[in-house]
Amino acid sequence: METRKVQVTGGSTFTVSLPKSWANDNEVSAGSEVEFYPEEDTLLLTPRSDSERVEGSLDVSELEGEQLTRAVMTMYVSGFDIIALEANRITTDQRRAIRDAVQGLVGLEVLEETSERVVLQELLDSSELSIKNAVTRMRLISRSMLEDAVTALVENDDDLARDVIERDDDVDRLYFVVSRIFRATLRSPRAAKELGLPREVCFDYHSSARQLERIADHAAKIAHLALELGDVPDGVTDDVTSGLEALHEDSTTVINNAMDALFMDDSDRSEELANEARESILAIDEHTRELRRHLRDLDPGEAQLLGLVVDSLSRSADYGGNVAETALQRAAPRP
Repeated sequence: METRKVQVTGGSTFTVSLPKSWANDNEVSAGSEVEFYPEEDTLLLTPRSDSERVEGSLDVSELEGEQLTRAVMTMYVSGFDIIALEANRITTDQRRAIRDAVQGLVGLEVLEETSERVVLQELLDSSELSIKNAVTRMRLISRSMLEDAVTALVENDDDLARDVIERDDDVDRLYFVVSRIFRATLRSPRAAKELGLPREVCFDYHSSARQLERIADHAAKIAHLALELGDVPDGVTDDVTSGLEALHEDSTTVINNAMDALFMDDSDRSEELANEARESILAIDEHTRELRRHLRDLDPGEAQLLGLVVDSLSRSADYGGNVAETALQRAAPRP
């Protein structure tokens, strides 16, 4: 840490010198322009940049399949607007992995393609991005997935189960968008200013988006289990069916109250809803224990699969509880 004394020049202008080592590292010299971003009692300073697009390159010679797909996704989330993938020769399998990555990311398109190079460009208008809207969309999709997964299970609807599984990709794409926006706010105060949100709020949204992504994963898991249970001759008993529906309803209530608390501006009401969500988890634990007692009377194979369904619904409520905890932290007085 370095300190500087504030001085007055011209009788009314406050001035302060910049650390020379910082200026050299960031290519700031006489005549350079810098940008200031006030955040309550903090003033952030950054060199002014003429380039609005962040470019990056990656040697993919040794990357294939899932490794290559994840590498592209990582560069996207890290904030690169133009991604150049290079090798002596890009194989057909590598191109397939790149296409898989592009299809799994919002706004990313192939800009240029040769035998040695594939260039991807992110085409979203950053001024139109909204981290809150993306999280809201994740909430709606994950909630509908959980509901439809339980319906597919109790009604033995294979088509609906497959549809739930496909929707998991939509939630993943939105989570990557949220992660990209959040990391941009950490890297650049300009990004946070364009969003119009404090970085602490962006952190809360990103943390909650992670919980929603996990809820969607469990909904997809239930859908997969529904497809497996379709081969079980005994089906699901009425006691188990009503128990699963009640458990789902309670889990959804926790998630909805938690998300409402997160988005609410009234801190008192937000705290009230968040506490209701966390207290509701106790009732869910009781439902879970009762359901497991009913499962003991079923065929062992069926009981095992349904036990996994119960676990996924219970975990979904726990993830809602994590969002409620985030909402409580946001509603608490700031130091």
